[in-house]
Amino acid sequence: MKTSETLEFDHLVIGSGLSGLRSALTLAASGRRVAVITGGEVDECNTRCAQGGIACVTDIGDTFDEHVQDTLAAGAGLCNEKAVRAIVEAGPGAVHELIDIGTKFTTRGDLGYTDSRGEYDLGREGGHHKRRILHAGDITGAEIERALVAACREHDNITIFEYHTAIDLIVSGRCGLPGGNRCCGAYVFSDREKTVKTFLAVSVTLACGGIGKVYLYTSNPDVACGSGVAMGYRAGAKIANMEFVQFHPTILYHPTERSFLISEALRGEGAVLKCRDRSGKLVEFMQKYHPMKSLAPRDVVARAIDNEMKRSGDECVFLDITHLSEERLKLRFPNIFQRCLDAGINMAKEPIPVVPAAHFLCGGIQTDICGYTGIPGLYAVGECACTGLHGANRLASNSLLEAAVVGEASSLAIDENYSRLDAGRITPKDAPVWTSGNATDSDEGVVIAHNWEEIRRFMWDYVGIYRTSKRLERAKNRIKLLRREIEKYYWDFLITRDLIELRNIALVAELIIDSSLRRKESRGLHYNADYPCSDPELAGVDTVLQRDKE
Repeated sequence: MKTSETLEFDHLVIGSGLSGLRSALTLAASGRRVAVITGGEVDECNTRCAQGGIACVTDIGDTFDEHVQDTLAAGAGLCNEKAVRAIVEAGPGAVHELIDIGTKFTTRGDLGYTDSRGEYDLGREGGHHKRRILHAGDITGAEIERALVAACREHDNITIFEYHTAIDLIVSGRCGLPGGNRCCGAYVFSDREKTVKTFLAVSVTLACGGIGKVYLYTSNPDVACGSGVAMGYRAGAKIANMEFVQFHPTILYHPTERSFLISEALRGEGAVLKCRDRSGKLVEFMQKYHPMKSLAPRDVVARAIDNEMKRSGDECVFLDITHLSEERLKLRFPNIFQRCLDAGINMAKEPIPVVPAAHFLCGGIQTDICGYTGIPGLYAVGECACTGLHGANRLASNSLLEAAVVGEASSLAIDENYSRLDAGRITPKDAPVWTSGNATDSDEGVVIAHNWEEIRRFMWDYVGIYRTSKRLERAKNRIKLLRREIEKYYWDFLITRDLIELRNIALVAELIIDSSLRRKESRGLHYNADYPCSDPELAGVDTVLQRDKE
């Protein structure tokens, strides 16, 4: 399979969530041409799935220092305090820009309040000591995505390519091009045309989201296969802290409802976690694990639930918010209430069965707070990037904050350095031609399906919430064999979207395993039963991986 056409743009953004579309809008404001690549429909992303909200200091009873301290505490000694402070302090400006674009956050008036406690209804989530979560009901991400998609579609300088899956970055140092190592574009597979296109650009921004599909159980959509991290690693970027995978504590446990997240905001409104005791009675249990009980940080809550399930043999625990009336729940959590009701659960009258699932990656491509990867022309933003904000555990609702702030900051940095980057632009006649091995169409789709299932299963069993060195070694041995099989298959047959995603999932799985093996301690989201928990007050050390130079 060879490239079908070459397209030239000034900027290429791979990914269409908050960070990607915010980047695209800022880049397009300069008058230059921007291409946005997305694997499915433009709003098929993690942003759309976000329920809780965006953490931001907007209330006179809150301060930047308090938000910073809550973030550092959750990060267990691995946050970059300078990055934390810069992102937190830029939050109000970023939120106001989202509002200017058309995002409508829930006001206190929307919920029927008549007091004077401020315009917006502020929620509270695990790890936060103040109410500082702006939300749009319980579909905050969907509302932000709606406004951004509308703004991008209306912009003459932005072209959106749906059902286009990025394969690999074009990096001059690996293609034999003169002028030093830089990122010049990407090879992209068109799922509908079944061809590969070459996209050339002065800058490339990876905004590909998370890695949830590496695990058997996840809250993420199908597109979250770690493509940004995988492409960045193959291009030579540094990858940091991949062992810190956040498992959301509360995904609805139901045979017909898969991957539906029950927002942490419920616990912010007083919901408590319960399990069955020996008599079958539902009792609270989080007081055994943390002083903040059901409002403890996510890593603590997920491990506690996992431990209680293993102890009792039960398949789930329960989240009880029956202290609120049905009327109040329908106002504050309309989407969650209806989805639970559709599943036969009236959350005003009975507790919700929940289990943990893979949710968010705190590591990724190592960048500064402007998204720069160290490779000229290549930037990474959102969940595929590691700015140092999250450390060893993300504080709830800081992800949308980071996406909004760094999405814009990266584009401003690109604009500032545009002349220098433009000097390295390559023309279509100089662009290396993309080819994959044999032009044979495989009739062995079962191989892809089997390998995909096997990786996700052993990642859940061996590299999940509770790890041991023996399990990690077992996972490492298996992934080495599988990656060799997948790479051979990749070069022997015509590529498909499933094969591209499987290749990325296998690589990301190995990066998570390798990072987990390197960390000889339990810290934050990485819990290895063979090592003691390190004091969160003691500064930790990042685990950094980089592809060997060829």
